[in-house]
Amino acid sequence: MFTLRTTETFSQDIKKSRFIAIYGPVADEQEAKDFIAAHSDPAANHNCWAYRIGQIYRFNDDGEPSGTAGKPILQAIDGQGLDHVAVVVIRWFGGILLGSGGLIRAYGGTAAMGLRAAEKTEVIETDGAKITCDFSDLAIVKARLFSNSVTIFEENFTGTGAILEVQMPKPLREVARTLVRDLTRGRATMRFDDE
Repeated sequence: MFTLRTTETFSQDIKKSRFIAIYGPVADEQEAKDFIAAHSDPAANHNCWAYRIGQIYRFNDDGEPSGTAGKPILQAIDGQGLDHVAVVVIRWFGGILLGSGGLIRAYGGTAAMGLRAAEKTEVIETDGAKITCDFSDLAIVKARLFSNSVTIFEENFTGTGAILEVQMPKPLREVARTLVRDLTRGRATMRFDDE
């Protein structure tokens, strides 16, 4: 699966109506809702949108006939094999009715053309964990974790050592656990967030 690297836009005119797609990466549902709110234009006739975050997806036709806007946008996201993505397609009506088929092609096509050209990056699922270790082991644990694609995002010191909060790609889960155990001869503990 892939996601988008940045927020981008694509626009086109279809039978005097202006369509602008704004699309970008989102981490969760709240971020998707915030993205939609931030990029919708209240002066436009329609702000149709869709997002996918894993198994969670939503779409909205914003006043267009049912199934002619939001769902084609979602199909454009899925057609590109994208995840953790939100798309808003804004329409300014130009006076010519497009019909259901025309709307589906306009909304889905605008989203798809933009997404096709967007810069993508691979989605890597991660696991979070807490590592508790003594001061004597801290430097070697940190050095070896950094060299193994583990990100330390918080470090809290205790009277005898530190508690590191880390994120790592899921496939490295058992490798990291073994590494921490072996480096510290079993003195450090590693507990994953889902344990």
